[in-house]
Amino acid sequence: MFDFLKKFSIYLNARRDILGMNARNLKYIRPYNRTNAKRIADDKLLSKRILKKNGIAVPKLIGKIISQENLDNFNWQTLPDSFVLKPNKGFGGEGIIVVYGRKKNSMDTWIKADGSLITIEDLKNHARNIIDGSYSLSGVPDIAFFEERLKLLKLFKPYAFKGIPDIRIIVFNKMPVMAMLRLPTKESHGKANLTQGAIGVGIDLASGITTTAVMGKQKIIEYLPGTKLLLSGIKIPYWTDILTLAVRSQEISGLGFLGADIAIDKELGPVILELNARPGLAIQIANLDGLKWRLKKAAGIKIKTVKKGIRVGMDLFGGEIEEELEEISGKKVIGTVEKVKLIGKDGKEIEVEAKIDTGAHSTSIDTEIAKELGFAGVIEFFNSLELPKNFKREDIKQIEEHLRKKYIHQHPDLADISAIYSSHGVSIRPKIILKLILNNIELVTQVNVTERKELAKEIIVGRKNLNKFLIDVSK
Repeated sequence: MFDFLKKFSIYLNARRDILGMNARNLKYIRPYNRTNAKRIADDKLLSKRILKKNGIAVPKLIGKIISQENLDNFNWQTLPDSFVLKPNKGFGGEGIIVVYGRKKNSMDTWIKADGSLITIEDLKNHARNIIDGSYSLSGVPDIAFFEERLKLLKLFKPYAFKGIPDIRIIVFNKMPVMAMLRLPTKESHGKANLTQGAIGVGIDLASGITTTAVMGKQKIIEYLPGTKLLLSGIKIPYWTDILTLAVRSQEISGLGFLGADIAIDKELGPVILELNARPGLAIQIANLDGLKWRLKKAAGIKIKTVKKGIRVGMDLFGGEIEEELEEISGKKVIGTVEKVKLIGKDGKEIEVEAKIDTGAHSTSIDTEIAKELGFAGVIEFFNSLELPKNFKREDIKQIEEHLRKKYIHQHPDLADISAIYSSHGVSIRPKIILKLILNNIELVTQVNVTERKELAKEIIVGRKNLNKFLIDVSK
């Protein structure tokens, strides 16, 4: 865990990096975000139409007002109990009204996220301001549109005030480079916007777990204000899907440098709220890290597919949670599939992907791999032995003891013999001593040799050899 001085130092560095925004705009936003791509991002209705056409989930459009004539003829009674009113070319969350529900026994009054009432007349006035350009980027006439209010995921209910949290993903060169969860508060009137008082919580890209939280744009906090709820350690669901949506949105929009805002609907799952060609950089404070070095590192990598971009981004810019777990526990964090280097006789080395299986007691390798590692002789010897068949489970220990006494001393590479009784039947396997290197940790252990060619992985590492590791099943 960060101590206070270390956290404060990183915080100052991130603040300093934000001050370099103009330089970064010149270096990354202008060259990589061409005029046409920026036009798509700045036009919310257009960007959502394009995303939807390409199979990306977006909130449902309820209606829009494009002129004074539309405003005069709009049927306000058709609006649902809850909705969101937005300017099409708004910026920084300005001009958005979140309507939480309809006032009881009323057809012309609703309740906003902050608890105040809003009438048809209020909505008319606000829509008029929108089409007059009060909230648009350059003050030009705009479009007011009504969008469905997404349903809050149960996970976020204790953390979000009225509105829907969203996840901001910064994408560059088809790679996610930084992420943040934004939580609406009373101060932000139910909107997930940091400039208006929402909470931003950094997310570890590798695991999808929240890290450091910031209130507004600069106040670091640990708990949800007024509660004892820790803001770190929240596991974001659909994490790989969310990263995929963000990177695909970059690919579809043509934006080289992108901030994708994604919400999780209770029924629909992840949906794109909007794309940002000029994402705010307070995300750095929430992550206690600067974007500059990440963008520089990502710029030099060739990424051909969305899947590869996500994997590289997670590997390069994730792992903060793993580092903390490793520091606390003294153990390495590994996934359910890991590369393992096997070292056999005469220094022969083979690197393979292994299944990490806590359900298995021992480590097993395929017969052909054992032969490649120099153990063909002991396998040939073992196959020549007379071995019992169709034995009962209760006879295993007795059979193993008998076989050890009879055969172990007859071949130098035969370390042990194990009798296995499973749903697939019975089998007796030779054991050899092998050196394994997993996540830079060297293990010298006995491994079973068996036929695994037809299985997904030619080696499984069992729990007997996993006491130096923590297993993250999401990896």
